[in-house]
Amino acid sequence: MATHALSKQAWTRVMRDYLLIALGIVCYSVGWALFLLPYKLPLGGTAGVATLVFYSTGFPIQYTYFMINAVLLTATFKILGKSFTVRTIFGVLVMTFCTWMTQAVFKGPDGSILQLLGPDEAFMACVIGASMCGLGLGLVFINNGSTGGTDVVAAVVNKYRDISLGRVILLCDFTIVSSSYFIDNDWKMVLMGFVTLFIVTNVLDWVVNSARQSVQFFIFSKHYDAIADRIMKETGRGVTVIKGQGWYSQNEVKVLMVLAKKSQSIIIFRLVKDIDPEAFVSQSSVIGVYGQGFDKIKVK
Repeated sequence: MATHALSKQAWTRVMRDYLLIALGIVCYSVGWALFLLPYKLPLGGTAGVATLVFYSTGFPIQYTYFMINAVLLTATFKILGKSFTVRTIFGVLVMTFCTWMTQAVFKGPDGSILQLLGPDEAFMACVIGASMCGLGLGLVFINNGSTGGTDVVAAVVNKYRDISLGRVILLCDFTIVSSSYFIDNDWKMVLMGFVTLFIVTNVLDWVVNSARQSVQFFIFSKHYDAIADRIMKETGRGVTVIKGQGWYSQNEVKVLMVLAKKSQSIIIFRLVKDIDPEAFVSQSSVIGVYGQGFDKIKVK
C-alpha cells in the first residue's frame, strides 16, 4: 500500500513537472515568435541561430530549431542522462509546435508576423519578449527541463561546475548575437540583442534563485515526535533531533532542526500549529544548502 502511494506521488510530481515545463515553453515561444522575431531582434541560443537563418534565407525557424537540437541531443545523451534528455526532447517538440502555431495565428495579409505593438516599438517589444523568454526558461529549468540549444550546453556545464545558468547562456550567446550584424549591417539591432540577452539572463537567474531559496527551522515542542513524523511524511524533508537543556528550568528539551525549501515554509508552520499551537519556532533564511534533496556540491 505504501509503495503504491509512493509511486502515485512520484507520478503526480512528474506530471506536474511536465505541465510546468510546457507552460514555460509556451511563455518562451510567445516571447520569441510574437515579440522578438517580428522586430528582427537578435536572440541567443538555437532560437538566435534559427532567427538568423530565417532572415537570411526565409527558412522556417521551427525547422532550423528542431534540426540543431536533434544534433545536440544526440551528442550529449550520455552526459545528461535519459531523464533530462527525455524532458528536453519533450521541450523541443513543444517549442517547435508553439512557434509554428504562434506564427500561423498571428500572420499578416502579406504572410509576415504582425507587429502587435506597432512599427516603432522595437524597444518595448525587446523588454516584453526578453522578459517572457527569461521567465519561460526559468520555469523550464527549475522543473528539470530544457528548451534545447545553449540550454543543453548550460546544463552540462552547470552539472559539473557551480556557475549560474544565466552566465553560461550569456557566454554561449555572445557570438550568436554579434553575428546578427552581418544580416542587416545595423549595430543598433546588435545592441538591442545584447539588451535582450541581459534581460533574459537576469530574469532567468531571478526565477531559478527564487525557487532555490532554503530556510532553516528550529522547533521547540513537547510533541516533537509527532511534528517530526508529519514533516517527513508531508514535505519529504529530513528532521534532526537535538538534545538540549533549558537553563532556567533545567529541564531536558528536544529541539527539531529542519532544512527545507522556502516554498514549504507554510506547510511546516501549519502542521506545527495543528499539533502544538504553543510550540516555539525559529525560522531563518540560509544562503545555500547542499546535499541530498538540495543542490549538489560543485567544486573543482
